[in-house]
Formats: sequence, C-alpha cells, structure tokens
Amino acid sequence: MNAVTCSVSTGAELTAPKNLVGLVTRYGLSASGPVCISFAHFVAAIVCLRTFPHAAFGIFSFALVIVPFCLSLSGALIGAPAAIALRHHVLSGHELCTYLKTNLLFTLLAAMGVLFLMRLSRADWSLACLFAAYAGAMTLRWFARTLFYARGPAWRVLVSDLCYSLALLIGLFVLRGLHLLAAIGAAELLFGAACIGLLSFGWDYLVEQFDLSNMSAITGYIPIWRDLARWSALGVVLTELTVNAHAYLVTFLCGPAAFAPLAAGALFIRPIQLVLAAIPDRERPIMARQIGRGDHGGARHSVNQFRIAAGAVWLTTVIVSAALLLWFPHLVLKQGYDPSQALIVLGFFAAITAARTFRTPESVLLQAAGQFRGLASAGLVASLVSLGATFVLLLLAGPVFSLAGILAGELVVTARVLILSRDWMRGSCRA
Repeated sequence: MNAVTCSVSTGAELTAPKNLVGLVTRYGLSASGPVCISFAHFVAAIVCLRTFPHAAFGIFSFALVIVPFCLSLSGALIGAPAAIALRHHVLSGHELCTYLKTNLLFTLLAAMGVLFLMRLSRADWSLACLFAAYAGAMTLRWFARTLFYARGPAWRVLVSDLCYSLALLIGLFVLRGLHLLAAIGAAELLFGAACIGLLSFGWDYLVEQFDLSNMSAITGYIPIWRDLARWSALGVVLTELTVNAHAYLVTFLCGPAAFAPLAAGALFIRPIQLVLAAIPDRERPIMARQIGRGDHGGARHSVNQFRIAAGAVWLTTVIVSAALLLWFPHLVLKQGYDPSQALIVLGFFAAITAARTFRTPESVLLQAAGQFRGLASAGLVASLVSLGATFVLLLLAGPVFSLAGILAGELVVTARVLILSRDWMRGSCRA
C-alpha cells in the first residue's frame, strides 16, 4: 500500500471554506435529527423536573439511561455487523431477512430487560410495562435508522427523528396545558412518539420488519454472533458499566429520589450524549467502505472530521449549560434542587463527555475495521475501574462525588482505545 493511502490527515485542510461547508453538510443530516431528539428530551425532562416529585423524576430519568443502552446494544449486535457486510456487497434478501428477524428477537429481549430494570428501580408494574414498550419501539426504530443510513434513502432517518421529536413536544405541551402530566402520561407519550417515528420509515419497511413468515432465517445470525457480534456486544455492555455505573448503583442502592439530583445536572449535557450515540450509525458504514477499499488515510480523515463535529457540539453544550446554571437556574431547577450541586454535577459530566467525545471516533474506526475483541478488552479494564471507584466513592462521599469514578473509567478506556487505534493503523499500513 502506498504512502499516500496510509497517510494520516491532520485535519488542517478543514480550515478551507469549501471543506468546512462539506463538513457541515456531511454531519448536518446525521446530527440534525439527534439534536432535535435531544432538544425534545431536554424539554420533556425540564418539564418533568419541574412537575414530578424527586422519586418520579428519578424513575423517568433512569428510563432515559437504560433505553439508550438498548439502542447501543442494537447497534453492536445488528447495526455494526450489517455495516461491515455492506463494506463488500449489497445485502442479499436472505441476509437482510436474518438481520430483520434478529432485530425482532432482540427487541423482545430488550423490552423484557427494561421491564426487569424498571421494577428494580421501584417503578410500579404499569409504569414499568410502558417504559418496556417504549424501549421496544425505540429499538425497532434504531435499527431502521441504521439500515436506511447504510442502504438509503437517508432522508427517511431525518423524517423519523423529526416526527418523533414533534410528537413528543406537542403531546407534552398538550398534557401540560391540561394539567394531566404525570409519570404514566409521560411514559405513554414517549411510547406513542416512538411508534410515530417508526411508522415514518414507510409501510413497505414495516411489512419487511414484521413479516413472520421466514423466522427460520434467524439461524443465519449464528456465524455473525460467533465472529463479530459477541465481541461488539460485550464491548457495549462493558462501556455501559463504565459510563453509567453511577445511575445503576445510586438508583438501586439509594433509590430513584437520590438519583434525581444527578439526573437534573446531567440534563444539560444530553445533546452531546445523543449525538455521540447517533453519528456512529452514519459514520460506521462510511469508514467500513473506506477501509474495504484500502483508503486508510480517508478513514483517518473521517475520524478527524467526526471529532471536530462532536467537539463543536460538546463546546456549545457546555457553554450554554454553564450559562444557564450560573445566571438563570430558576428557568430549569425547581425548589428543592441546589444550583451549586447541579454545577458540580455538570462539571463532572463535562469532563466525562470530553473524554468520550475524543474517544468515540476512534472506537467507530475500530468497529468499522472489525476490531471488536480489542474494544471489549479495553472496556473490561475500564468497567472494573469505573464500577469499583464509583461504588467506593458512593459509600464514602455520596452520589454526587461518585461521578469521579465514572471519570476515572472514561480516562482508562480512552487511553486504551487510542493505543488500539494507533496500533491497528500502523499494522494496516504495513500490510
């Protein structure tokens, strides 16, 4: 492979106006939908924060932690292998059927898992079932996003995101205006919005997804699981333990009311969290195709572009959030929440997401290259650090400062991923 192909872009060329416009255009489609969803979730959380008791808001916020975990698992188990398959060829009818049927099975398992976790968080059965249904609808929608990004038309993804966001916001303000907003109503609203977002992908796709006539195609997933998905799924589980150990430990050990102040402070950082979860669905197949044709320099350029775009969202989010808490805390926090405590939580989450923003593009590159085992190994070390440190700090210093354990785990996994990416790039260029 020649030196040009393996060269590593510095990103300096992005200062040219033409390339800057290209950067904005490239990420406009993939980021605008998640930003709309993030805004809708942010508004919903603010309204619920100002309406619900601490415990109810803690349960609502915990649901918005575990459902994205289901979406990440969907990407690891189904989305990433599909993107790698598309690196070499268009999915055959049988292959597509395998992924669609696997998605149905995973959706059922995800809903059951959310039901179990919501009951552990002390939610009653009706609320737990509604959040489980919401998790199922969102999981179905998430794979549809991945598939339409990979095979087109990509505009369907934006339409779905916008429909979900608008349905959530309109329903929220209707319930609020009628003074009917409660935890049950919020869960019903989330589920309804997710269904509307799923319907936006069109009737033909829904028929494909829910056709039960060829469920035997799911057996084709066995080699996918053996070769790729088991390692990518393990990596996601370990990453979840690294980045959200505080949510599980505080909620299960101290109760949802104790988690509420952490969730209130974390609200402000939600845009970057959702962007980091959504952009990989678009970037992974692009990087996979670049790697497939030996364009490692192009793949590295994509990493740099991804990091610049995510970094811009991170910086904007942190500045706006800090300004709100410093000068206008009454617009967000109701009586009973301490603004100074929310600022401390925001500071921790700003540092945590800074590490995540720097690391995620490298992780997506390694996923596109099929390096799931190495990512899982990195996640194992970091999850042990995060779990151990968070548990000890929770006992010694309380819920807020337990976030330092999450930051420690993030720094460990970021260092490991950067080393893995460097070593893989060097090995690929020598091959």
